Amino acid sequence: VERLVEGAIVARMDRDTTGRKGAYADILGTFAAGNANVLVGTQMIAKGHDFPNVTLVGVLNADTGLNRPDFRAAERTFQVLTQVSGRAGRADKPGRVIVQTYNPDHYAIAAAAHHDYAAFYQRELDSRRVNMYPPYVSLIKIGFTDTDEERALTTARRCAVLLQELGLAHKKGAVLFLGPAEAPLHKLRGQWRYHMLVKGPDVASVRQVVDTALERLGDTGDTVVSVDIDPTDMM
Repeated sequence: VERLVEGAIVARMDRDTTGRKGAYADILGTFAAGNANVLVGTQMIAKGHDFPNVTLVGVLNADTGLNRPDFRAAERTFQVLTQVSGRAGRADKPGRVIVQTYNPDHYAIAAAAHHDYAAFYQRELDSRRVNMYPPYVSLIKIGFTDTDEERALTTARRCAVLLQELGLAHKKGAVLFLGPAEAPLHKLRGQWRYHMLVKGPDVASVRQVVDTALERLGDTGDTVVSVDIDPTDMM
């Protein structure tokens, strides 16, 4: 940015630059005071800030969030774009927002560009209804973590067999399960990770069958089994 924009004084805000105590406030203070006229950062600069002199906002690689293996990916992309767009033109100066995207026709990006919350809301609800995701169903994520990949996968497969024996269908039905599959972050801090997703019309019906399956699964040794009801993070 400094090479391309004459007179640019750049402040940077991301996890690396905000590590020390007080750094977050210092960077924002520098920008607000006009001692920096360009603020470059991650999503942490997208919301909650009011800078009257900001007239241009740019979003690079807006598609990145859409590629997350999470049913909320479109919702979160729409949220971030809407929030960051609100940083420009907050006072009496007009603002402009430029979004870089490979998918300009994606409904989340198109709706954010047109500030059309209603259109996004309806399209997102239709998608979740068809694919059986909240708010139309309840979810339980079962995770299997082990330093030995084969042990983790074997335990996950045993659990899948138990769920089927309890009457759950794989990929279809009113109450169903998906997986086991590699977690998106397949290996994290030396641990191999697999997970399954159980869907049902309400928490009670889903939880009962999961509780029974895990009880029958018994001692899993070194494999840690975790249960996340209505998960907010699918990674």
